[in-house]
Amino acid sequence: MKKAILGRKIGMTQIFGEKGEAIPVTVVEAGPCTVVQKMSSDSHGYDALQIGYMDIKEHKAGKPRLGQFQKSGLKPKKFLREVTLKDMDSYDIGQEITADIFSAGEQIDVVAVSRGKGFAGSIKRHNQHRGPMTHGSRYHRGPGTLGGVDAARVFKGQTLPGRMGGVRVTVQNLEIAKVYPERNLILIKGAIPGPKKGLVTIKSAVKSKAKAKA
Repeated sequence: MKKAILGRKIGMTQIFGEKGEAIPVTVVEAGPCTVVQKMSSDSHGYDALQIGYMDIKEHKAGKPRLGQFQKSGLKPKKFLREVTLKDMDSYDIGQEITADIFSAGEQIDVVAVSRGKGFAGSIKRHNQHRGPMTHGSRYHRGPGTLGGVDAARVFKGQTLPGRMGGVRVTVQNLEIAKVYPERNLILIKGAIPGPKKGLVTIKSAVKSKAKAKA
């Protein structure tokens, strides 16, 4: 991971390309993020940066986290995440990371918690096929067979109805359409997971198509 920033999903809109084609984009309010703590291999066993996003009032931070911010002389942040960046030694505690670290045309990975969809059947949740729809079938949208012939039990990992969504999702190889650093906005081509105002982590693509071609 060379670059990373936290942000909030604002919603979707469209922009127009050079040839007049409509491009659907997702608007993300990215940063500014503050470096809260530096993890080193000597003290923590690994190298990383802890960055914070969105100021909150002190009484909402909690005593352990508030003590950490007071020690660093920073305002409490609502979200904290650890990231691995390029040239981490060049970052200092209290330094800001803004949207201008990314530029249009870069490939990125987006991490967010998907929208919760409540209790769902096996057809919607696991893309299973439905049963016969003829009269007398009596098995149209059931979960299918649950076990083996001699097992007399349901195997672990069986695709059954249950709670759908609300899990951490990573969408890879998305492309940045535009960046507005003065407004802390990043426009990403296509859709990204999560609800509006949901936390989003934008980072450099791990399996970019450019690397694959090389």
